[in-house]
Amino acid sequence: MDFMTDRDVQKYVEDGYVVLEGLLSSQECDELRQRMAEIVDQMDVPEHCRTTFSTYHDEQLKTQGNADYFITSGDKIRFFFEKGVFDDKGEFIVPKQRSLNKVGHALHAYEPLYKKVTHSPKIQGIAKKLGLASPVILQSMFIFKQPGNGGEEPLGRVMGVWIALEDATVNNGCLWFIPGSHNSGISRRMVRTPPGTYPLTDFTGREQTYDDEKFISVPVKKGGVVLIHGEVVHRSAENTSEDSRHVYTFHIMESKDTRWSPDNWLQPTEELPFPPLYTK
Repeated sequence: MDFMTDRDVQKYVEDGYVVLEGLLSSQECDELRQRMAEIVDQMDVPEHCRTTFSTYHDEQLKTQGNADYFITSGDKIRFFFEKGVFDDKGEFIVPKQRSLNKVGHALHAYEPLYKKVTHSPKIQGIAKKLGLASPVILQSMFIFKQPGNGGEEPLGRVMGVWIALEDATVNNGCLWFIPGSHNSGISRRMVRTPPGTYPLTDFTGREQTYDDEKFISVPVKKGGVVLIHGEVVHRSAENTSEDSRHVYTFHIMESKDTRWSPDNWLQPTEELPFPPLYTK
């Protein structure tokens, strides 16, 4: 039996998202979390996080360092921290494992366990069921969703694959969607600013304000996956629980007849062209 049914496809097309429980076993989730714990344990704190700044110019350099670090992360494994986790000498003031917001953006290329999940028969089956001819992996992230923190995510030919490595509940920051909102066209996206300008990324369009009443919570059990249409309006609420909410997520794009926008912040590189989902 297909992991994704015709009814699931219909729901995805109509609502802009669908939950498929049981993509990964509990053990597979734990292995991904364990490997990330090892990666975090061995990480070096990036230089720009250690900069102590005293003047406006110093602060600008730090911010620029931060932006450079982000914008060149498409073909690397890099660390992105929550606010206020370092003292002014760049030393941790919270436990290392609790300091991170996310790790990205090329886990799918360089970490065997993550690569295996990304290209798994179930994921390939989902893409085929949705009729994708030449899907490629754009980027991937491990999102920590530390207790007490909030957040946002990224268009018509892109699908987010959001895998819960722990139960995602209303209390610990599950996703919320406005069903059917992908049919109204995107209003805002993150793009690169022209070379030599600052800041390095900018948002085109203005974020609309949406009626809170329209959002529907989408809890997912550990090992379940949410497929997210690139244009559906969604958000994740603050994590008000005592627990983390670890997620492995990546974006797939149908590359057939698609021209990737050269002003998108994320660009393929010689070292890492966007890898095809369907491995020969």
